[in-house]
Amino acid sequence: MGNKDLLNYTLQLADDVMILGHRLSEWTGHGPVLEQDIALSNIALDLIGKARNLYQYAAKQEGNGKTEDDYPYKRDVLDWTNALLVEQKNGDFGQTIVRQFLFDCYHYYHLEALSKSSDEQLAFIGAKSVKEARYHLQYSSEWMIRLGDGTEESHQRMQQAIEDKIHYFEELFIPTETETRLIQTGIAPDLAMIKEKAMAKLNAVIQESTLSLPDQIFVQKGGRTGMHTEHLGYILAELQFMQKTYPDMQW
Repeated sequence: MGNKDLLNYTLQLADDVMILGHRLSEWTGHGPVLEQDIALSNIALDLIGKARNLYQYAAKQEGNGKTEDDYPYKRDVLDWTNALLVEQKNGDFGQTIVRQFLFDCYHYYHLEALSKSSDEQLAFIGAKSVKEARYHLQYSSEWMIRLGDGTEESHQRMQQAIEDKIHYFEELFIPTETETRLIQTGIAPDLAMIKEKAMAKLNAVIQESTLSLPDQIFVQKGGRTGMHTEHLGYILAELQFMQKTYPDMQW
């Protein structure tokens, strides 16, 4: 039986990328053009691959016959600790890009720091995933600029997307009690330092995109403690359907 804080933190990291990967996978076959359909599907695969690595590590910590499948398929909505941002609906392509960009601003710098974790396995996962995250951030940044500084309609849609999604950004940098303890031991990265880098990137891209942040931002939080929007329930209904219909099924 491993450290409970480490287990909870591993699951939190996994839940973020599992849910966002699932959301992006909904674009498969529905992308605006074939190239972007494939690009979003590939990013989804990267995120779900990282989720698998983390769920495998969680299963190893917990023991008792747990497998990586137990966590995404057998937990109730209240047991999930992903940030609210990643469960938000795809909306149009612009809404998806803004959601992705906001997460990428956090995710890339978080992985960069996680690669120096005092926990050997988390450091390995961070170092392995940061190369993919660098591409994800480049991809979403380029589309922010292209659409924000594009046509009148694309600018308007991107501005609306920023105003819709920015309220979920701050939650990514609010440490849970578990994270606070793990930051002190060097296992979890310092979120204050990550936020500084993420905000610098965010502001630079927003400026180049000719977009603007709203004057008032109302921080939406609760995901880290299991208090989610209605969207997560619908995601899990689809994600867990086969397992609930045919318990412990095997291919």
